Amino acid sequence: MGNLLLSTGLFKTDATTSDQASNGEFEAKKISHGITYYYTLGAVTQTTSPDQSSQPPGPLLSLSPSAAPLSDSSSAAASSSPLLSDSPSDTPVSSQNQSHSEPTARPLLVFFSWLGARPAAVAKYRDLYMDRGMDVLLVQSRVTHFLWPRWGLEYGLEVLNILEEPQFSQRTVLVHASSIGGYTFTQILTHIAEGPKQHSGLAQRVIGHIYDSLVVGSLEHMAIGLGKTLMPRIESFIRNTAMLYFWLFKSHTANFYENSIQVFHNSPITTPALFFFSENDAMCNCVVLEKVIDLWRKRGVAVESRKWKKSIHAAHMRCHPEDYLFTLQHYLNSLPILKQQCEAMGK
Repeated sequence: MGNLLLSTGLFKTDATTSDQASNGEFEAKKISHGITYYYTLGAVTQTTSPDQSSQPPGPLLSLSPSAAPLSDSSSAAASSSPLLSDSPSDTPVSSQNQSHSEPTARPLLVFFSWLGARPAAVAKYRDLYMDRGMDVLLVQSRVTHFLWPRWGLEYGLEVLNILEEPQFSQRTVLVHASSIGGYTFTQILTHIAEGPKQHSGLAQRVIGHIYDSLVVGSLEHMAIGLGKTLMPRIESFIRNTAMLYFWLFKSHTANFYENSIQVFHNSPITTPALFFFSENDAMCNCVVLEKVIDLWRKRGVAVESRKWKKSIHAAHMRCHPEDYLFTLQHYLNSLPILKQQCEAMGK
């Protein structure tokens, strides 16, 4: 096993609801299990066909207030209530009662959240980017995507196909991946690397990528991450069980992780990147991560990073808000398209 783990017409429902961000109203549209699209009202034109006008609307989504404080990964695990309902509609695409006829020009932030992220914590990141002139596609991962990598690859392909749908296919994309979200994004990179001609469009549309609290190191770092995230009270038991699992199913787990490592090292996305991490993060080997950063720089990738001596995994913005936001804004300003958006929104 190598030294790095990145930890980590397809719409199934038309359910939408409106809510309030600090900079105006927006709507939320659940696309599939774990994937939700947040967009500014008026940015997307919706049409209703005559034979569908009598259909009842889908169920409303329950959105939590965005003003609640961020939570760290441990507390998130203790209260793992999903952001949205986990029951996707069985309605086929052909019977949908809405379509998007005019794609918006707003850049799209694809946010790969950490495992067990609370709605209020996710809302902080969502509002941060929406207030800077972007729409947000939230991608939430499940532990099974990691424990059985073939399912993770399938989920990565599902997200990739969504990003290549007409509604998103012309959008400028920024990626923000936190913890296990980095693993899920790497599964997308795997499909791009294996089919460069088929998926070159998305690779060319990604103007930047941000990695926050990646799980980096050995198999033991992976196991530690599972223990701290799933059941902190029996962390040691989960860690030991995970190590046994990795050993028993090496060809279905560790070998896939090794391939993901190599894909990330040679990522087909070479636009500017930003890394957030801390020295006291038990799930991150800083020496290994800094070697990855050096490797990318040697490949010609412009990389910025912010490291703290002490912080909390997947909660750097809560622990160091001013420093985090200053670093992030500096990075966004280095990307011309996003700099214009931020300036237009007064950021």
